[in-house]
Amino acid sequence: MDYRKNRKSDLPFSLHDSRIVKIEMENDNLILKMDRIFQYSDGEEKWFQGVIEFTKTDLEECKILVFHTPYGYEGENSFSGESLSFEEFKKRYPEAEFEIVTEGYSGYDTTYQGGIWQGENAPFFGIMCIWNRGDMIYRI
Repeated sequence: MDYRKNRKSDLPFSLHDSRIVKIEMENDNLILKMDRIFQYSDGEEKWFQGVIEFTKTDLEECKILVFHTPYGYEGENSFSGESLSFEEFKKRYPEAEFEIVTEGYSGYDTTYQGGIWQGENAPFFGIMCIWNRGDMIYRI
């Protein structure tokens, strides 16, 4: 079943604690395969497996910030990490899962913050930035 989230609609879904297990790109669509998509209705929590598709995505404006240390160098507020395109991220971290802790939607920007997991290693912090002019489609 498809649910469309555009700039004028709101859906009863949450991605908090969900993991992006696969990233695919088809033409100008970005497809995120999710382990869980949560729905809250009438005080009840349900979850579904599915994908989220972003249509009319400008992949040149999308990036994943990977933080090598959580808060910079020894207490200083400095960035220690890198900014990667989705293709670079997939090549560098082919088996990684992105666990969403915080999700934000503003205009044409979608931002996910959370942990990047690789196997049994401790997660490191990342921010995923998606820019699209189309819809966000939940396929569950």
